[in-house]
Parts: sequence; structure tokens; C-alpha cells
Amino acid sequence: MIDRIGEHLKFYQTALAVRQERQEVLASNIANADTPNYKARDMDFTATLKAALGGQGQMALPNTSLSLTSTRHIPAQATRPPSTDELLYRVPVQPSLDGNTVEMDVERMQFAITPCTIKARSTWASPALEKA
Repeated sequence: MIDRIGEHLKFYQTALAVRQERQEVLASNIANADTPNYKARDMDFTATLKAALGGQGQMALPNTSLSLTSTRHIPAQATRPPSTDELLYRVPVQPSLDGNTVEMDVERMQFAITPCTIKARSTWASPALEKA
């Protein structure tokens, strides 16, 4: 029973980590909204999640050794930043004259969608965890 719960939680842990990566990319876009020639980036969430799961239901992470110097430390798990190969350029609806492709309305909307999605997914996941 615990194994089934663990399987569900590993998927959601991975999905949250990928969503966090996407939020960081969106935050970078927002931070560079006034930078001339900055190109807005985004990621394909589905493709990145599949790559992160690595077919085993676990995140495919680089070898990272973390050592605990005290028994009171909480073991940490490494997360990998998105590589620039995984990031895509966003095509602007209304390009600016300075070459910047960040559109604040789009960025804010995408940034706000993530908490709503997480809330909805956690609501859907609750019955599955209760059955496990």
C-alpha cells in the first residue's frame, strides 16, 4: 500500500519540480521585460515532464552527491535546471520596436495558471491517494 502511495507522490513531486522550473523561466521573462532584444522563453511542459520522468517514474537527474554533516540534516534531492535546449522561444503577438519579445499580459497569465493547475491537480489526486 505504501508503495502505491509512493508511486503517486513521485509523479507529483516530479511534476511540481518541472512546474517550478517553468515558473523560474517565466520569472526571468518578466524580469527582462525592459531589456532590449531579450527573447521570451518558455518550455514544453509535457515534453519536459516526460524527460524528467525518464520512463521510470523518477526524475532523471545528473549524478550529484550531497553529504550530510549532521544526523539532524534533512536529505536533499538534486533538481536540475532546464537546459537551454529544452527552452523554446515564444512568438510575440505584438512585437516591440526594441526587439524584446516579452509580453507582460502573456507572462502574467502563464505565471498565474500554475497555482491554479497545482490546486486542481491536488484536488484530483486526493481520491487516488485515498484509494491507494
